[in-house]
Parts: sequence; C-alpha cells; structure tokens
Amino acid sequence: MSEGPVVELEGAVALVGGFPALAGADLRLRPSEVVGVRGPNGAGKSTLLRLCAGLVPLSRGTGHVMGHDLASRDGRRLARRSIGLLGHATALYDDLTVRENIEFWSGANRSLHADIRGAMDHMGLADRLANVPVSGLSAGQRRRTAIAILLARRPRVWLLDEPHAGLDTAGRDLLDQLISDAAAAGASILVATHDRGRIDDVLTRTVHLEGGMLSAVPT
Repeated sequence: MSEGPVVELEGAVALVGGFPALAGADLRLRPSEVVGVRGPNGAGKSTLLRLCAGLVPLSRGTGHVMGHDLASRDGRRLARRSIGLLGHATALYDDLTVRENIEFWSGANRSLHADIRGAMDHMGLADRLANVPVSGLSAGQRRRTAIAILLARRPRVWLLDEPHAGLDTAGRDLLDQLISDAAAAGASILVATHDRGRIDDVLTRTVHLEGGMLSAVPT
C-alpha cells in the first residue's frame, strides 16, 4: 500500500495583495515524488510553494503539510520544521562568510555539525570558499551556499523555485543528482521550473498552473 500524501491541498485559495494567486488548487505530493510545476510567469508558482512552506496564509479550502493544518498559525509553524524552501532570493547575510551563513541558518534547525560539513563538501564550499564573505561570491556560488543550507537541514519536503538559476552546468548536474538522491531516501520534492529536457528525467510527474488552478500534464 502506498504512503499517504505529505502535502495535500484541496480547493486551496491564497491571496496576494487581495488577488487570488491560487484560486482553488488541488495537489497531493507523496514520499519520494518529484513533481514539477510549470506555467506562465505570474501563474502563482511561487505562491504555491510559499503556501506549502507555511509562509502564505490559506484563505479558503484545506491544506496540510506533514499532517499540519496550513489554515492554523501553529500548524504553519510546525510544518516549517520539515520544509526546505529554495526561493528566488537566497536570504543570505552578505557580511557573514559562507560557513557562518550555513551554520546560522542550519543552527535554527539544530542540524548536526557533520551534516553541515557534509553539505559544504557536497556543494564544493568546504575549502577556499568557506571563509569568504557572501558579498564576494558570484551568483552561482551564492546559489550553492543556499543549496548547502537546505541539505544541512535534511528536510522531509523540498520546495524549489527555479532551483537551477545561476548555476553552471556542473552545478545543475549536481543539483539534479541531489534531488534524485533525496527522493530515493523518501523526501517529497516540488519543483517550480521553466527548464525542459534534462530536468524532465528527474521528475516523476508534472502539473500545470494557470489562472490559479492546477491540472495534470499528460505523460
């Protein structure tokens, strides 16, 4: 018997500036799934991820992440403990070094030192870049630092918004492998992306978001 959904939305409505960025979305995400979300700019892809991350209130409908109710402030707070969100903005502190940023953001989740070191090793940040202030990094190095924070936290649910942005070919290949490995270990992954081709090999299925509504994409 398959496991129940980790993320479950039914008729979910989320408002941004009073406008329904999501207008009755239905979604179920199960363990080990890698679901791609595609749609035009402004369709609500980022809002969908932020709703699942507990950062945007649920206005109508129902929504649960790891069994926590997204309509409740406490439920959203508890859900965030199991979530890793990689958004457009990296949320890094420019005046802190790469290591200090990863330790700071991972410390909030009580990550183990070994997990932090392992994440830095994975993303090629453990040596010469570890003590470089983030203000001195390239866009790709910033992205690698943000991904290392996500890895160190070991989230059950990955929410990735255009995750390949700013990465070179090697970085994109590495991220695809990390996504595959995380899914194999039981993580549930939602990826908002315009990328086609290689990323399709990582996805288990794809949904389309337009007009605030989600629909399945035929395989």
